Amino acid sequence: MLKTFDSLTALVRDAPKRTVVVASANDGHTLEAVLRASREGLIDYILVGNRSSILAVGEEQGADIPQDAIVDAGEERDAAEKAVALVRQGHGNFLMKGKLQTATLMRAVIDKNTGMRGENVMSHLALFELPGYPKLLGVTDGGMIPYPTLEQKEHIIKNAAVLFEMLGYQTTKVAVLAASETVNERMPETEDARILKERGEKGGLGDCFVEGPVSLDLALSRESAVLKGYESPITGDADILVVPNIACGNILGKSLIYAGNAKMAGCIVGAAVPVVLTSRGASTEEKHLSILLCAAASTARS
Repeated sequence: MLKTFDSLTALVRDAPKRTVVVASANDGHTLEAVLRASREGLIDYILVGNRSSILAVGEEQGADIPQDAIVDAGEERDAAEKAVALVRQGHGNFLMKGKLQTATLMRAVIDKNTGMRGENVMSHLALFELPGYPKLLGVTDGGMIPYPTLEQKEHIIKNAAVLFEMLGYQTTKVAVLAASETVNERMPETEDARILKERGEKGGLGDCFVEGPVSLDLALSRESAVLKGYESPITGDADILVVPNIACGNILGKSLIYAGNAKMAGCIVGAAVPVVLTSRGASTEEKHLSILLCAAASTARS
């Protein structure tokens, strides 16, 4: 169990050093986060994009970037394709989005011939360090699939469980969220949650314990569960929260950050390697922590 992001940092520090490949690396916050992780001895890097622009951004930050750490590329599409190719060829262990459109990068990732799709649906998992909660908390999927079907929710859970297993967890506790713990035909997410729980009990979702439908307060608070008379091993001890749709995940994640003073790391899972894909408004710290999360996940794959 990882209690804080310091625990994640220690996990990365104790593992073989990994290499991130950054597509369109001429972005200030992205480059700052990459260079910080490198100075800390946690990663190596390959920067793909316009060489002069990357060097200029690095110079602004007082960094002397080695020429051989840069792969020159043209516009966004060229940078994305070259970055993905470097990972496919084994020069890097995970991918990171720089100053380019998400759609451009993901087109290169999912290309059937030259991309790096995995066997599962790709999904986003956010990891939060939340004051008052005893360990890091996962939330999925608030960044990839707008309205996941039941089958896509299966993949979302499997992806999250695999990532947590890579981080050293055993029998991850997964809470499938809804507004109520009671199945209601007028709230389809409650029926999905019931089915997912049944499939989890049969071992179809990997090495995890799945509970649902369950409300957020029950997943995070034992006291609330006692008051409501709700019994489950997951109460107050959830590792992963599965949200009904991307809007819920996005709102929950931003609420934790801006109202709950949480720290966040994010990772795209389900591809052949992890992908650091943060929002345009992400801080340097969030990008740095996301690099560490993907480095830890890629270490487990080797």
